Amino acid sequence: MSTIEDQNKALVREAFDTLFNQRDYPAAERFWSPDYIQHSAHIPPGRDGLFNLVKSLPAELKHEWELIMAEGDTVMVRGRFTGHGQPAPWIAVDFLRVEDGVLAEHWDVIEDEVSREQSASGLPMYGDAFPEER
Repeated sequence: MSTIEDQNKALVREAFDTLFNQRDYPAAERFWSPDYIQHSAHIPPGRDGLFNLVKSLPAELKHEWELIMAEGDTVMVRGRFTGHGQPAPWIAVDFLRVEDGVLAEHWDVIEDEVSREQSASGLPMYGDAFPEER
């Protein structure tokens, strides 16, 4: 039997794929609350703010996740955004609060992905390889 955390992680995976990778906005509406609260400094308020931002980005935009964790009604996604038209991919940690089976609230931390030469640790920020090695 799956736990509420497992259900919430599956919901977030499907929601992110539907919005960011498939760009299916009508289908994505079922995942985001009409009263969605956006705490990101990079995204205008509400569900419309998020959807309009995604609509404004290049068709090549993609999100891939590496780690998803959940506790209670909160899900954390560690992922990578590419194809957004910026010089470097973004490594993001998104925190989402799930309420009544939809995404109700969001916070994030975003930074540019760096090359091997730029990495002080000598380790990639995402996955097992640097962007130039993929």
